[in-house]
Order: sequence, then structure tokens, then C-alpha cells
Amino acid sequence: MTIHHLDCATMCPVGGRFLLGAGGPLVGHLSAHCLLVEGAEGLILVDTGFGTADVADPRRLGRAFLGTVRPRLEPARTALHQVRALGHDPRDVRHIVLTHLDPDHAGGIGDFPHAEVHVLADELRAATAPPTRGERDRYRPVQWAHGPRWAEHRADAATEDWYGFRALPVLPREAPGLLLVPLAGHTRGHCGVAVRDTDGWLLHCGDAYFSRTDTDPASPRRPPALTAFQRMMAVDNRARLHNRERLRELRRTRPDEVRLICAHDPADLTPFRAGQTRPGGRPG
Repeated sequence: MTIHHLDCATMCPVGGRFLLGAGGPLVGHLSAHCLLVEGAEGLILVDTGFGTADVADPRRLGRAFLGTVRPRLEPARTALHQVRALGHDPRDVRHIVLTHLDPDHAGGIGDFPHAEVHVLADELRAATAPPTRGERDRYRPVQWAHGPRWAEHRADAATEDWYGFRALPVLPREAPGLLLVPLAGHTRGHCGVAVRDTDGWLLHCGDAYFSRTDTDPASPRRPPALTAFQRMMAVDNRARLHNRERLRELRRTRPDEVRLICAHDPADLTPFRAGQTRPGGRPG
């Protein structure tokens, strides 16, 4: 499968690169790393970033989110625009696979109303019937008010052993190299999305961690603001930390077989966008 790496949002929270790991001395820089996969029978999006309706009416995202994340909402950043820029018809996006339903990951699903939207059942339940005040505040139901064609997947059905993680196929016939990897903690139904290409496996970790330094055994420090933000946003911080350490171990032991990316660290996105490679000839 051919994989395109899209940056579907620019977010500029207050705090320089010392606190956030990237950006200027006073304002940080976070990306929204999404994937466009060219499958045998159509296109597959992994996460969507913000949608065109969010750009047209930022109030959809909520005052607290806008004030904290400070997104730059530009039409050219939307997945819809980038799919067209690559020469594709948006109607050819047949499936959207979401790591979770936070607004910077699911905002664009309304731009592809014909697509089937794949998500873990625990995540969809938490977003559509939030059990806590915090979850009521974080999800934006207006982003799926158009009535998507949901495809729910159960985390307890993940029985396939994938490098020590439980996994389940998303589209076993159309795209056998596409798996959901449950990574709960940031949200109840958070998951990673594993995609196999000619170089091995790519694991989009969503928000299982926010900075490349979180899983880099050689990194001496982690951005303090992102560390605190992850702890604050986690529905189950113990589970989040457990999964982060498992990903850290995967990166340490299988660097030539699995490439990890997180959604918001520009350092994970830039090499793919620039066509750079690491030893072995693979981006990242």
C-alpha cells in the first residue's frame, strides 16, 4: 500500500520549544499527522485533523479548546483539500480509521460523508454518551452530527498477536495489512493504527504519546508542558503510562521492523514530508 503523510493542522499553544519540544521561544508548534493510504479498492484515511466546517466556524471546537490549543485553521490544511491536491476524488475515500474522537483527530469526517468510519466501540460510546464531565467537555458532537456510517470494533476482539500487542484487522479482505492496536489511556477507546508497506510496519500511535522523546530511549528529557498536558487529559493515566512504556520497548527492540509516529510531534512528520531517510533507507 502507498502511504501519504499529511499535516492536517497547525496548533500553536503558548509555551516555547523548551516546554513543548517544537516551535519558537514563546509559542509552540504541534502538528496533526494523518495518513492517506492508497488501497487496492480505494483510499483510506487514518485520522482527519480539523474539517472544513471547523475552519468556517471555529466555535464548533469550543472556547476552551481554542484557547488552549490555539489552532491555525486554514482550508489548505484540511484532509479534503490535501486529498484533492494529490489528484484524488474525495468520494474515493472509502474508509476513515480513527485513533480516537478528539476534535483534532475526527474533525474532518464530515468532509467524507460516503466513507465508513472505523473506531473502537468504547471510544464511540464515550463520545456519544460521555460518562464524565471531562469527557462531555472534550468531545464535539457537532463533528458527527451528519450521521456517519460508523463501523464499531471491539477491543476485546483484538486477539491477533502483533509484536506483543493485541490487534485486530480493520478490513481483512480489502487491506489485510491494516490493524487496530488498542492503546487505552488517553481516552477510553484510544488505539493505534498499524499499516504494512514495502518497508515493514508503520504504527500511528495517535495520542498514546505527544513527543518523540517519550519513546526515545536515548532522549535525556521530555517537554515538561506536554508531559503535564498528557497527564491532565488522560482518562486512565496508569493505562496511558503502561502503554507508553510498551511502545518505548517496541521502539528499542524492533527499530528495523516497526516505525512509530505520534500525531503531534513535527519531528515525526518532517522526515516523511521531506523524503528524508534513516539508515536502512526508510523515512523517520
